Amino acid sequence: MALAPDHASLLANLGAQIRRERVALKMTQERLAELVGVNPRTVQKIEAGKLNILVTTFARIQVALDCDWDDLLGSRRRRG
Repeated sequence: MALAPDHASLLANLGAQIRRERVALKMTQERLAELVGVNPRTVQKIEAGKLNILVTTFARIQVALDCDWDDLLGSRRRRG
C-alpha cells in the first residue's frame, strides 16, 4: 500500500535525522544495525525513508544513538 505524501515526507525526514545523528557519531550503518538488532539493509531502508518502522524499533535507534527524541523527530521547531 502506498503511503500518503505527508506520511512519505515524515518517513524521509525521520530517516534523514537518523542518518545525521549516526554520521555525527561516526557510526556505520552496520554498527547501528548491530546495536538495534536489525539487518544493515533495514537501516539503509530506514535512512532512505523507505520503511515504516515500529515504535519499538525507533526507540532502540534512539537509545543506540544516545540522543533525544526531538533530535530524531525534528520537533524542536514550533508549530504556528
